[in-house]
Amino acid sequence: MAVGSVTQAEPMDTTQGWRFDLGKGPAAPGYVQVPASQRLDEEHDFGFDLDSKPRGLKRSTSDLLRGDLVTSDQPFFFSMKLPEGNYQVTLTLGDPEEATSTYVKAESRRLMLPKVETKPGDFVQATFTVNTRTPMILGDDHVRLKSREHGVLHWDDKLTLEFSGKRPAVCAIEITPNTEAVTVFVLGDSTVADQPQEPWNSWGQMLTRFLGPGVAVANHAESGESIKSSLGARRVKKVLTSLKEGDYVLVQFGHNDMKDKDPDALAKYKANFQQLIDDVRAKGAHPVLITSMARKAGVERPTLKDYPDTVRAIAQEKDVPLIDLNMMSVTLYKALGDQLDAAFQDGSHHNAFGSYLLANCVAEGIRENVPELAKHLRADATPFDPSKPMSPEAFDVPASPSVDLTKPDGS
Repeated sequence: MAVGSVTQAEPMDTTQGWRFDLGKGPAAPGYVQVPASQRLDEEHDFGFDLDSKPRGLKRSTSDLLRGDLVTSDQPFFFSMKLPEGNYQVTLTLGDPEEATSTYVKAESRRLMLPKVETKPGDFVQATFTVNTRTPMILGDDHVRLKSREHGVLHWDDKLTLEFSGKRPAVCAIEITPNTEAVTVFVLGDSTVADQPQEPWNSWGQMLTRFLGPGVAVANHAESGESIKSSLGARRVKKVLTSLKEGDYVLVQFGHNDMKDKDPDALAKYKANFQQLIDDVRAKGAHPVLITSMARKAGVERPTLKDYPDTVRAIAQEKDVPLIDLNMMSVTLYKALGDQLDAAFQDGSHHNAFGSYLLANCVAEGIRENVPELAKHLRADATPFDPSKPMSPEAFDVPASPSVDLTKPDGS
């Protein structure tokens, strides 16, 4: 069944995207009904996915769109097979009879919406933009994926949404191609990459929460990567061939680069950064450099040799915006004090709480140093002072159901 083709009585106008009315009742005009029992499978290009089993509810109301919904006591997933690109997603959340609380993630646990709460009878329409991609590059070329990347949600042929919370309630999903969206490409290592499974997390998969609709984050970072290895694996090539004028490329490398024993390693690191800056600018896009956050031991001493200073020097020499996450992270870690362990999973990698705070630092760096992109920060993404972080107890994002304690590549 081709993407967008349907057999229901109310066919969708696929030039305007796809609109799904979730639940037990008949579909609202212009929408396609998706009962809680429908699975993404060989016969359906859209449906509930990853063994999730939500339940459908029908309320005693004449409102076809809001009178039925899906909910679950456990996180549940909705997927649609789609080609690579940026998609605007609009959700109708709420319940005519009960209060609701919904969190939304996309692809590999990218936080799109923090807690959305509604009172009985109230509804919220929430919109965000999601990037999907495959390993293919122009022609027959492709990104050289690691074994751990095969089968992950951020490299497949579908868009996946994860719903969770104390009482998630989803009435409708609208998915529309957005070819005009600004894309924020990200290159980096395990502290940046979309970590597929709990308890590992990164600022790259939390940054999505701070950027509003019309901006998509395309996270091409991967665990264990350096700038040299990302060039060799064609990750950089994939980004450069996908860029359009006005896009952004956020670059953070250093954790793995510093382990290179080549006597010229630092000089080559600098040269690769300089070339990447030139290549991004040649596409009419905007490079943004980010110094690597300190390891946990950074509260006592520098942990990244001369690499942060090198990035600072490159930014000044090439007149590129700099987000000094290294400096902000040290301030943040010291402010956490005896609660520092609550932000880390090991000495280098963070959990959801730690990566959320680091994403907040990156968003603040965008506000201060990348004014055009800062216009796209969400209204509730208020200024952040890393010396005054929230406590671990105040952080409230439900864990995703997939868990693997295996340490990501890199350190």
